[in-house]
Amino acid sequence: MKRKRGSCMVSYVVDSSVILERIIRLSPLRAKVERLFNEARSGRVTLFITLPTLSEVLYAASRIYELAGVERPNEEASTLVEWAKSRCRVAAPGENTALRAGELKKMLKLSLVDCYVIAAAKELGCKALFLKREREMLEKEELLKQLPIEFLAERDI
Repeated sequence: MKRKRGSCMVSYVVDSSVILERIIRLSPLRAKVERLFNEARSGRVTLFITLPTLSEVLYAASRIYELAGVERPNEEASTLVEWAKSRCRVAAPGENTALRAGELKKMLKLSLVDCYVIAAAKELGCKALFLKREREMLEKEELLKQLPIEFLAERDI
């Protein structure tokens, strides 16, 4: 959490799951995702996105669009990436973040991209924001409690 001139400014490094949920039409969490990004656009929340997350969003969105039968899945995926960049500050990982992500990968056994999200959050002094607890996270609950992580599904927004 960061403070900004008398008001509480909340900052997050967003995981790809949060961004990708925006393109799932029937998702029960889509409205929360929209509210989060509207808060970011209005300046009430600061969102960051890592470069590995941008790569993951591009790939996964293209696959989702392709499976959904969208005519130009790669272009739609690129549009989603540009949309995310217009609402998030890009956090380019440096050496400290990269090494911290590697240490987290060894400890948590999560995807490397997820570890980059957590490492960047620690580096920036904010929280990592995932859509919901992923299956592989459930086994690591005690370790995760020690890290700056929140789940959008569990937030009031």
